[in-house]
This record gives sequence, C-alpha cells and structure tokens, in this order.
Amino acid sequence: MPYHDTVPFGPVAPVKTQNVLADHTTLRLGGPAAGLVVAETTEELLDAVRRAGEPMLLLGGGSNLVIGDAGFDGTVIKIATRGWRIDGDSVEVAAGQNWDEFVAAVVEAGLGGLECLSGIPGSVGATPIQNVGAYGCEVADMLTSVELYDRRTGEVRTMSAADLGFAYRTSVLKGTNAGIVLSVRFALRTDGLSAPVRYAELARALGVELGDRVPAADARKTVLELRRGKGMVLDAADHDTWSAGSFFTNPIIPDAEAEGVLARIGAEAPRYPADGGVKLSAAWLIQHAGFDKGHQGPGGRVSLSTKHTLALTNRGHATTEDLLALAREVRDGVRERFGVTLHPEPLLINCAI
Repeated sequence: MPYHDTVPFGPVAPVKTQNVLADHTTLRLGGPAAGLVVAETTEELLDAVRRAGEPMLLLGGGSNLVIGDAGFDGTVIKIATRGWRIDGDSVEVAAGQNWDEFVAAVVEAGLGGLECLSGIPGSVGATPIQNVGAYGCEVADMLTSVELYDRRTGEVRTMSAADLGFAYRTSVLKGTNAGIVLSVRFALRTDGLSAPVRYAELARALGVELGDRVPAADARKTVLELRRGKGMVLDAADHDTWSAGSFFTNPIIPDAEAEGVLARIGAEAPRYPADGGVKLSAAWLIQHAGFDKGHQGPGGRVSLSTKHTLALTNRGHATTEDLLALAREVRDGVRERFGVTLHPEPLLINCAI
C-alpha cells in the first residue's frame, strides 16, 4: 500500500540490519537471528513473508518483546513501512510507522482520541495485536479496521474492529503469524478535544473531573509528563527506560473467586471492575509483596525500575536469563504472598518464565 502523499513526521533514523536482535528491542536483549530482512514498503513486506517459511518472527519497534539469549533460529522480518493518510476523521497508517510520532502528528493536526496513548514505544501495526492501552484508553476505542495479509489464503483482506476479538491487552491476532497487519485505520475526533478522561491520576494532573474532555494537546503533554516520571518514555541515557514497559498485566480475578482473593489481599488494595471479574493492580501487588522500586536481580545487571515497580529493566550489561530470573522472583513472591499469579505482558520468544 503506497503512502506517496504522506511526509513522514520527524527525521527517519537509519535501520540497523545486523542480525543481533538486542539491537532491535527496547530491552537491548536478545541473541542472533538466522536471518534478518528489513521491509520498507508493503510490497517488500509481502514478498518477505511469502519467502520466509518457518520459523518466522515479525519485528516492529521491539518494545513488547523478550527474546532469548540464543536468539531466533529463523527469519526475522523488521516491518519498517511508514506514513499515514488523513481523510476527515478517518486516518489510515502504515504498520511500521512509529506509534508516538503518529500520535504526535494527529494531535498537532487537531484530531483527538489517541492522545492518552502518547509516549508508548513501538510501531502502529503492533497496537491492535496487543490492544495497547494506557490512562483509561485503549486502541480498540478508536480503531475501525486493519488491512492484513492472510497467510492461510494468500490474500490481503480487511478485518473490522468487531472481528478482532478485542479484550484486555489481547486480540485474535495475538500469538499467531497467520494474519500480518499491513495498515490500521482509526476514526478520530475532529474537534481538537480529547476522549473523555477516564483515569483518575490523569484527571488530577489535568485538574478536571472524570469524564471531562480537554484539548488533545493538553492531554498528550500531561500523559508524557506522567510517563516520564515513571521511566516509560524511551531515553537511551536512562536505564529505567531499557524495558519492555509494563512487564506484567494487571490480573483479572473471576467473580467466583473474587471474594476470597479480596479478603486475602486486604481492603486497601486497588481494584477495578472488569468483564467477568475484578481487576487488581499488578504494581501494587508487587510492591506489597516486598519488591520495592530498584529491587535488583542477578548481579545488579537487572532491576525493577527505580521509578515504577511494573517495569523490569536492563541496567546495561544484562542477559535475557538475568531478566527472566528477576521476573520469576517477582511472580513467585506475589503468588506466595497473595495467592495471585502474575502473567507477562510482552511476547516471550525462545524463552519462558
């Protein structure tokens, strides 16, 4: 899909092509790939996928991946397509486009709806797979469809939002390479205002009530400030940002088990309504299980972020196994203290906790 009528937002960084996957992930971890292909156009992407065979790994911004020290014994395809088209309230954007550059551009263009997802690293094509969300919003709120290549049929087709099976941090596309996202379409607000503010911390920072709408640019600025305070905006000089973002998802306790779990963890623990259950705060559980900010893993080479307990970070000389050892320690500690099992949010490639 050509995007000749779109000028990329900001400078285009050169793409590294060496096969060491640590060079392509925000954790700076991961061994070598047997082969690495960089696809800068949709046609190159389709050709690479058709030729790749198995095993194959699709790589966008590398922000939601933990790759084992042994690397990947197959072909890695780095999706580097860029650009977008704006047509009224409808925006179509290439899968390889940097997400935050895109959000910044649509906010600057006076379009609202995605501002609360500012500062999230990675590429556009990964957002529907994970149903990326933050500060009370998620991609499913504004996404209308994706164009994808169906490897089972060899056809390019469109899937509507209703067909994607969105749920908390997941969709029908997660955990499979059967459908390769080529582009994503959003329906945004043209009045320059944000989506209704749904997150209490953000509402307080903006000085508004829950449900209020504010200029999208104000919401973006405030979200970026909040994320920076938690080490969640990429900064090569800050090891707190050498992470995969939130490592564990907030656990959802089914209604049938909620009473017992809530009694065990205590009334002071944050809890939120969720479909079919109660959602707990993974960050709260981690901290109250005895893991403070900056808690170190093996040799001090990894640690919980010094700014936020939910991020596991590479302090500069770590291995993936170092990170996994810390993840296991935290998971097991929370389970022992509260009887709640935390599950990783990133995709684990050739490794496990």
